[in-house]
Amino acid sequence: MNYTNLKFNNFFNLNFNKLKSIWLLILCIVLIIGVVDLNNLQIIIFRGFYALKGTVPFILIAILLIASLKASGAEKIISKSFQGKEINMIFLATFVGGLAPFCSCEVIPFIASMLTLGVPLSAVMAFWLSSPLIDPPALLITASALGWEYAIAKTLSALFLGLLGGFGIFIFSKMGLFKSPLKVMNNVQNCCSINSFKNQTMWKFWRDKQRMKFFWDEFFTNGKFLLKWLTLAYLLEAIMITYIPTQLIGNLIGGNGLFSIIIGATIGVPAYLNSYAAPALVSGLLEQGLSAGGSLAFLVGGAITSIPATIAVWSLVNRVTFVAYLLFGLGGAIMCGIFFQIYTFAF
Repeated sequence: MNYTNLKFNNFFNLNFNKLKSIWLLILCIVLIIGVVDLNNLQIIIFRGFYALKGTVPFILIAILLIASLKASGAEKIISKSFQGKEINMIFLATFVGGLAPFCSCEVIPFIASMLTLGVPLSAVMAFWLSSPLIDPPALLITASALGWEYAIAKTLSALFLGLLGGFGIFIFSKMGLFKSPLKVMNNVQNCCSINSFKNQTMWKFWRDKQRMKFFWDEFFTNGKFLLKWLTLAYLLEAIMITYIPTQLIGNLIGGNGLFSIIIGATIGVPAYLNSYAAPALVSGLLEQGLSAGGSLAFLVGGAITSIPATIAVWSLVNRVTFVAYLLFGLGGAIMCGIFFQIYTFAF
């Protein structure tokens, strides 16, 4: 009897663990859509694959760079660049993030590496919030689609959010929060491994067998980790885009009041595409009555809290840090929308 119960419990636990698999969840979602709405399945898969395909080259570069830095032991050199006064680091991280050409998913490997190097979460959060919002190419695309007024407003919003999040974390950290921001699984930090070479720099690391083994282990571990989560993220995003009409979004965000700005920041979660495609979408929404404040809130909030971004952040950090990221992202987006709305009324 006990043996039977043991077999049943082992079977249950085994299948429960399988259900927790991200790949199995993706497969289940695809099968459900195939049963419920076969006509749109191909469109959803194409959209998700196309979005993932556009991100993969940047993710590949990121994990190659991180693996190379860790295998060469260059982490110590990078960490030294963030030494000094924490306040100065927040300013530096905010401005560097504004120039970095990463979306909120592509920046994940760098965030993980910075945290494992011991860079304060305040500086990391500043970089994290400012990086997805603007970079030189996105600035030009925004200007061409919406005008320089929006491009400048989005740039200032990136700097504002970086400083808001950085100093917000700085203040709350003094109260004892955010001591271990990264998730821990089986005593190993998610997406990052312990590096025994960080105190021994060797730039030509490919000449050392142990370092090359560490390089490939790091590369494939981070690659598999990010691939499964981003596949799920872009699949869910494609589902949202397919089933939520643009006209409905325009109706929800219409008007000039505070509510339209709040809805604008929130609706960016399912509807935001990326910093290059979003300006064209917003241009169409403006024609449907979207307010200036609501449009900027959509651009800012969507870049930080879109479905792919949210899932990527959830996979990396603990709940407290995850909630802080969302609050600073959405709260900052709403504040930027209000400021921009006041500006457009005044001028």
